[in-house]
Amino acid sequence: MPVIENIKNISEFEDKSLLIVDDDNPFRERLARAMEKKGFKVSQAEGVKKGVDIVKKESPAFAVVDLRLGDGNGLEVVKEIQRSNIKSRVVMLTGYGNIPTAVAAIKQGAIDYLSKPADADDVERALLADPNKNAAPPENPMSADRVKWEHIHRVFELCNRNVSETARRLKMHRRTLQRILSKRSPK
Repeated sequence: MPVIENIKNISEFEDKSLLIVDDDNPFRERLARAMEKKGFKVSQAEGVKKGVDIVKKESPAFAVVDLRLGDGNGLEVVKEIQRSNIKSRVVMLTGYGNIPTAVAAIKQGAIDYLSKPADADDVERALLADPNKNAAPPENPMSADRVKWEHIHRVFELCNRNVSETARRLKMHRRTLQRILSKRSPK
């Protein structure tokens, strides 16, 4: 059964300004180039401070904001966007998705929440979707194995790559964790 898209076209919007806030420089620049090709007028920031500065100057109509940034939490940028332009369409991105974070993002004013790796088509679909209708399911969602792998590696990084501390927090045996960490990421 075909999915009916509830998506507008960027040409239907008068203000095409898009702010991308992400501290992963190659990802941010790739996404910016792709979104420019789709018709958006893109500004970029690598952190909370620069993102807030751009919002105060430009008040973008659209924004894609990473949740975890080197200098703070992306929700601070979302709050500033909502203060400057209540009609802004904001999509939160994160390398690791969970329900409490998604709820916090939506409460701050985000219209959608995507897990990395998200491609430009996913981002465009989320930004241009009708906010009053349910979003279509993702075309290429991460597999359950990939989500588990991402979560384990995120906790490992947050524990400063300490295997014993990571195993304790994940409530798993240290050797089991070591075997998981030694394998390649699943697709």
